[in-house]
Amino acid sequence: MRRIIQRLIAAIVLSIGIVAAAVGTSYGQDKVVRIGYQKYGKLVLLKSKGTLEPKLAADGYKVVWTEFPSGPPLLEALNVGAIDFGNTGEAPPIFAQAAGAPIQYVAYEPPAPKGEAILVPKDSPLKSVADLKGKKVALNKGSNVHYLLVKALEKVGVKYSEIEPVFLAPADARAAFERGAVDAWVIWGPFQAAAEAATGARTLTDGTGIVANYQFYFSSKKFLEANPKIVDAVLAELSSVDDWAKGDIHAVAEQLAPAIGLSVPVVEVALKRQAYGIRPITDAVIADQQQVADAFFALNLIPKSIKISDVARKPGS
Repeated sequence: MRRIIQRLIAAIVLSIGIVAAAVGTSYGQDKVVRIGYQKYGKLVLLKSKGTLEPKLAADGYKVVWTEFPSGPPLLEALNVGAIDFGNTGEAPPIFAQAAGAPIQYVAYEPPAPKGEAILVPKDSPLKSVADLKGKKVALNKGSNVHYLLVKALEKVGVKYSEIEPVFLAPADARAAFERGAVDAWVIWGPFQAAAEAATGARTLTDGTGIVANYQFYFSSKKFLEANPKIVDAVLAELSSVDDWAKGDIHAVAEQLAPAIGLSVPVVEVALKRQAYGIRPITDAVIADQQQVADAFFALNLIPKSIKISDVARKPGS
């Protein structure tokens, strides 16, 4: 009987501990904004500036930053509740929404078509996008450059099924590109500018006249519904950083270069290809993004048709 009582007491203590931990975590999460960022972009500038933390501290919130190598894993983290806010290019949210992720578009940056490109080695015999037929093309699956490749091929009458996509993260794609394991590489800045500077890579085409190349900012649906003012505060600080960046690109390059391991001139090239301005989601942007979703569905790259308007922040919300 004594052993039974001891076991019951131990079980009760353990249960209380688990509940207490869960409650503590819940309360902690209520007062934390978890932001996912990539090594390059406005969010990493906001992080390095350190202006968001005191702003949110006034409302009792802390900021936790988590770095991701690209957009798809960032949105997967948002999907599973590991982060509350982040940004990616135009393609990752299409895949995320199709997979049922509770994302909400909350803002965007204007088009930056020169900020991504299809590259080939400097001595490559390939001279045009049409020459990619039957070739191996490296890209990060589900990233913004996925759409660039689809539309660039379409423009010259080459089917997506007529090239061999090789899905690699940027670092692995760069290695494959340099050793000749792939014929072309579809990539965004600053990796794009870095490859050009280091290897003399040539551009078959960038996004000009083909794709918009938007950058989008997202919140989880749950976090936005519970904390709309906090989301607005993050966007307001992003706008301030964006204004600074637009006005002094050299200073921004000097700040970013050491963190991302690239030279200041290379980062400057990438920054000049970016767009500036943090803006609320509009019907026109939703329509453009719907075209991306429809193109991916037509190619069976996503399992179902989706409506972007279903996950776009409504004015005043």
